[in-house]
Amino acid sequence: MGDFSLDVIPDLPLDLYVGGKVVPARDGGRFDVLDPATGAVIASVADGTVDDALAAVDAASGAAASWAAASPRERSEVLRRAFDLMNRRAGDLAHLISLENGKALADARGEVAYAAEFFRWYAEEAVRASGSLMTAPSGANRIMVQQQPVGVCVLVTPWNFPAAMATRKIGPALAAGCTMVLKPASDTPLTALLMARILENAGVPPGVVNVLPARRSGAVVSAMLHDPRVRKLSFTGSTEVGRVLLREAADQVVNTSMELGGNAPFLVLEDADLDAAVDGAMIAKMRNAGEACTAANRFYVHASVADEFGRRLAERMGALKVGPGTADDTEVGPLVNEEAVRKVDDLVRGASEAGGRVVVGGRRPDRSGFYYEPTVLLDVPTGAEILAEEIFGPVAPIVTFTDEAEAIRMANDTEYGLVSYVYTRDLARGLWVSEALDSGMVGLNRGLVSDPAAPFGGTKQSGIGREGGHEGMLDYLESKYVAVSW
Repeated sequence: MGDFSLDVIPDLPLDLYVGGKVVPARDGGRFDVLDPATGAVIASVADGTVDDALAAVDAASGAAASWAAASPRERSEVLRRAFDLMNRRAGDLAHLISLENGKALADARGEVAYAAEFFRWYAEEAVRASGSLMTAPSGANRIMVQQQPVGVCVLVTPWNFPAAMATRKIGPALAAGCTMVLKPASDTPLTALLMARILENAGVPPGVVNVLPARRSGAVVSAMLHDPRVRKLSFTGSTEVGRVLLREAADQVVNTSMELGGNAPFLVLEDADLDAAVDGAMIAKMRNAGEACTAANRFYVHASVADEFGRRLAERMGALKVGPGTADDTEVGPLVNEEAVRKVDDLVRGASEAGGRVVVGGRRPDRSGFYYEPTVLLDVPTGAEILAEEIFGPVAPIVTFTDEAEAIRMANDTEYGLVSYVYTRDLARGLWVSEALDSGMVGLNRGLVSDPAAPFGGTKQSGIGREGGHEGMLDYLESKYVAVSW
């Protein structure tokens, strides 16, 4: 295991970050952050209360007017400095992510680079919140439309990408002129707390960004959503929790953005380049050990190539080095906690009992920590539970098909619609299938779709709104129409 201690990050806050200050929880509560590779305690952080949450809203509300009044160029320069500082602190951030999340250092380094790009992108977008001016069709007046910040935002982020899911929300919110309270996942609060320090050093004024670790997530988020000063909720997490938060947000008619669950189909048509398809499958499935909402979850492979595709994929996945995320040679780290491992194991056992054939993996290794072996299953029956659940682990279930229309029907037969993947040598065919798939994003002969410059989001119960791209900043702006004559 690589040598790394929190002692090498002396400016890492381990309390709440509210109003530009590091403060303890009002009731003195704390909770432990665990290393998924060993189950050992990494650190203890403050456990925010409802009172702390409302104090964070106070701070964000108090800073709102001055930050909204800051020039677009000023906000842009702050974001650009944050991008530079993230790159300077890339080693610290990557090790923190590996420690508290478990992902391999290579994945963690990739996440930091991706996360930083949201600050650079929105540094460029901050100066492009353009309005419009036109003459009313009747000629009676001019229609002037301005873009103004929506107000105080509550940002709730998951554990699987603790840096990137934070910057994907903080970046556009800062660019738009909003202030915010970030509630990071309880499994991974350390990365968010270091991000608070980086933003402070970049010149973000006190109160503009507040970070509130808390185990009592439901209570603290509910309290903030029922504060009339909060006007925006951006949540990334499960559809189940998203439904609860949508109901909570309705009480004060809070503007919501939801990036929820996925159940991504990966279609390999009979004319696909199998080398490319396997390469893409390794990215789409094994990025972050499968703990990603964009992870390929269901593999629909034409019967004529299914055995060969499965053999090649199993060979590649079986060769991956499993170990602690902080070890330099690790390719697959542990899952985030014991519950995650149990869920994956139950799904694989169920698929095997239903007739699926384990080609590689299929079990927990005999070692401490929250590990699961990279797994490939062939001949999975269409009714298996593993095809209906978001696996969130290093498991690839393969279903065969012979009819393209049936493959599309199976791919769309889910309440989710975040991302789909298609492999074919025929570009026209691939574009037609992409249009037929009911998802917000499609990787056509690509295993990776995420890009700060692209709108990220899904259809159906995979979410509301878009993050990234120009659209991502629009989610933090309100259009104000002024009727004027001259």
